[in-house]
Amino acid sequence: MIFGDFHIHSTFSDGKSSPEDMVLKAIELGMRKIGISDHSFTDFDESYCIKRTAVKNYIDEIEKLKQKYAGKIGIFCGIEQDFYSDYPTGCFDYSIGSVHYLKIGENYIPVDESAEILKEASAKYFDGDIYALIQEYYKTVSELIEKTNADIIGHFDLITKFNENNVLFDMQSEKYLSLAKMAADRLLAYEKPFEINTGAISRGYRSAAYPDKSIIDYIAGRGGKLVLSSDSHSKDSIMFEFDKYYNLYKEHIVNFSPEN
Repeated sequence: MIFGDFHIHSTFSDGKSSPEDMVLKAIELGMRKIGISDHSFTDFDESYCIKRTAVKNYIDEIEKLKQKYAGKIGIFCGIEQDFYSDYPTGCFDYSIGSVHYLKIGENYIPVDESAEILKEASAKYFDGDIYALIQEYYKTVSELIEKTNADIIGHFDLITKFNENNVLFDMQSEKYLSLAKMAADRLLAYEKPFEINTGAISRGYRSAAYPDKSIIDYIAGRGGKLVLSSDSHSKDSIMFEFDKYYNLYKEHIVNFSPEN
């Protein structure tokens, strides 16, 4: 069974609960370990991430909590390292590598803010070809570990966040799947776990976890490791639907811990 959750955002970035509130909820749930993993600093977009000047306070706060709750729960200070963040990760216990943007020239296009942004970017930069945009996304994703050296591969198909019922593109088409599988194949070589991330379900954007079932099955079928992540932005969604996805993929899920 899973007794930890390592993709959690606090008020140090775009979360709604303090690190201590997250820890207290984890103790209430009987968890053995928790990792706080606020968003890494990105100088081109500071709207959602930990501020550069707050990183030391963040690390110090998690260290205080480690000491305060020692013997009750293991606490780890992580970071969700965006592909385009240049802030070093060596001061953290672990990192989650994620692609939140496409960089086109000097412009950063967020892939997880709205369907409209993706439609506009497709029209502006790819002659209206959404699959050309997706190809650029998965090319970036395929380089994620090489770029970040992260311990966990975060929400692999984040670009599907606003594609419920295939409103933007067909997630089961060979055209789409070939691009996703290309990126998965490259990342599988690093033997890092891929998230089964339930965050978009708890926040009402999707009815299923990232990645889509077809991609999870592809990764698992090639011996890939999986780790459950809530991507929680509130104490009330820690370990959201973990039981469901553990029962579906328990043979492939690993109990990740920065100590391993």
